[in-house]
Amino acid sequence: MEFDAFRAGVEPGGLINRTEIRLLVCYLLKSIRQPLSGQLLQELFHYEGLANYFEVGQAIQDLLEQGNIRLSPDEPDAYELTDSGRSVVVILERDLPATVREKAVKSAVRLLTRIRREAENKVEITKAERGYVVSCSVMDRGVELMKVRLMVADEIQAKTVREIFLDDPSAIYTGVVELMTHDHIPYSPN
Repeated sequence: MEFDAFRAGVEPGGLINRTEIRLLVCYLLKSIRQPLSGQLLQELFHYEGLANYFEVGQAIQDLLEQGNIRLSPDEPDAYELTDSGRSVVVILERDLPATVREKAVKSAVRLLTRIRREAENKVEITKAERGYVVSCSVMDRGVELMKVRLMVADEIQAKTVREIFLDDPSAIYTGVVELMTHDHIPYSPN
């Protein structure tokens, strides 16, 4: 197999063949079943060490020109697989290493989940007289289920709280509800 792609930023086991990079773009779009932006694809592949950032950009352009992907009519700047691209990936997906396929899909799911959480829940960081206030709101269809406000010492702590909250807001909500209701013994004055 010819190695014709830049290797910069690619971890061992990553893709350094342009055909494989194009195939992985198609495979990911097929597996995720939703349009993805070119920037998201490039960053995902780059940060996971799967392929060179610029090679992914070129792969997207090549796939557009070949008619294997197209811009989504529903989401601006996002790409979706065409029937032609789907046919190619169904035939050739096994040519990609299983570890690369799995890593790409897991990473995309994790990233899309994070983007959804950021869109659905609210975190505000406000400078206070003696530190920072972090307000975290768990939302459900626009309804605020819970709001927690924490005073922290500095901006680094505030950003850490934000990241931990956005990692799994539902786990925090569940934990607080459990703490507030667990082993509750009704008050009896007698």
